[in-house]
Amino acid sequence: MDRDIKVCLGIEGTAHTFGVGLATSDGRILANVRRSYKPPPGMGIHPRDAAQHHSIVAGEAIRTALDSANLKVRDVDVVAFSQGPGLGPCLRVAATVARAIALAISKPLVGVNHLLAHIEIGRVTTNARNPLTLLVTGGNTQILGYEDGRYRVFGETLDITIANCFDVFAREVGLYDPSNPWPGPVFDEVADKGSTYIPLPYTVKGMDLQFSGLLTAALKAYRSGRYRLEDVAYSLREVALSMLVEVTERALAHTGKSEILVIGGFARNRRLQEMLSEMAKAHGARVYVVRDEYATDNGAMIAWTGLLHYSVGDTISIEESVVKPRWRIEDVEVKWIS
Repeated sequence: MDRDIKVCLGIEGTAHTFGVGLATSDGRILANVRRSYKPPPGMGIHPRDAAQHHSIVAGEAIRTALDSANLKVRDVDVVAFSQGPGLGPCLRVAATVARAIALAISKPLVGVNHLLAHIEIGRVTTNARNPLTLLVTGGNTQILGYEDGRYRVFGETLDITIANCFDVFAREVGLYDPSNPWPGPVFDEVADKGSTYIPLPYTVKGMDLQFSGLLTAALKAYRSGRYRLEDVAYSLREVALSMLVEVTERALAHTGKSEILVIGGFARNRRLQEMLSEMAKAHGARVYVVRDEYATDNGAMIAWTGLLHYSVGDTISIEESVVKPRWRIEDVEVKWIS
């Protein structure tokens, strides 16, 4: 490989996924290996169990990534890791692995904000230039946009995320897929069969959202025995997504941007994509959706964003590599966008 092209090894470990990615400074993804912790059916993530899973699979995942890229660890120029936000025990495993590799090969270390990495992998793989970004993951629901050297938050959830709202509803009403510990896809299959709208709380506060009251009302409606599960799920989805699209539309009008980038695991929700496309068309904007392989947590996004930091001299010492479980994206200076 041309030595003017730098290679970054990225380690992701914020929640259920331990990911290893290899990216080059000219925008190529050489490897993207994921090993995901699967909680027992009907259960959420226990941080200590997920962290133990990550420590067990780390060595194999790194070897697989290097082998698939036909590289040796000595070919790596930069080591990056997800420094936050996320679950503390999981973050510490990723940080420990990254520190060990960086020290072993005497290469620079970069701490990456996990949310920022979702945006940057979305931008580089979709060619969106200056989008309004809708970040929808298991742990985050935010509307973001780059302004004056940082990604600014134009709106966000004040309680639970939209993905968590749907997942909790599905678990509470007994929707499971034995082959998938995450109930979102099963929830959508049921919601697709609904046809009767049931009035549910619509809670938008300025540019922010609240989903917990909506979740409680939907569960109460189902448990009353007055409505079909399919209709409750359909109504819950339509209300929650309408709230999200409303806030996104107002942020689009406020910023004057002509692109919407949808990122995070929930970006794969087809009904969300349909509603955003209809809204964007009315504003002459274009919607970009991150590819499935980069939608959920992954090491490639850490590797690519690590290279962006490295390109402007943003590296850290071992002493500075303490994890940041509550690291806000607007606290990160973005020097590579002019």
